[in-house]
Amino acid sequence: MTTTIATVTDIVCQIVRDETPAAVVYRDDEVLAFLDHRPVFKGHVLIAPVRHVDTLLELPTELMVPLLTTAQRIGRAIGAGLGAQGTFVAVSNVVSQSVPHLHVHVVPRSKGDGLRGFFWPRTRYADGEMAAYAALIRERLEVG
Repeated sequence: MTTTIATVTDIVCQIVRDETPAAVVYRDDEVLAFLDHRPVFKGHVLIAPVRHVDTLLELPTELMVPLLTTAQRIGRAIGAGLGAQGTFVAVSNVVSQSVPHLHVHVVPRSKGDGLRGFFWPRTRYADGEMAAYAALIRERLEVG
């Protein structure tokens, strides 16, 4: 498996290097989780390997468990912290992958929320709202 060198347009690598601000909810040596700035629903988290990996097909085996374990933990935290009934977890692979860095979407869901199929309408956070959502998810991650 090979990975390519990150391009200047790779916003995830910029966030990893602290060159671009983000509402980070979790970070360790292997993965980074932060709020999507244009969420499907508020609390929509992106989880990416810290090491640059273009696509799921190039993900080294040793990063699979940390990436999916973090997605699982974030899903629990979204349910507990935001009151979501569940989550939609997705990975785009080349087609529809708007960022050239592998990332997993964990989107809060509730019955009747209006999300249908693969049409992902986007919303925006009001001033200060993004930090508040990130704090709620972080708190639940710390609890358990």
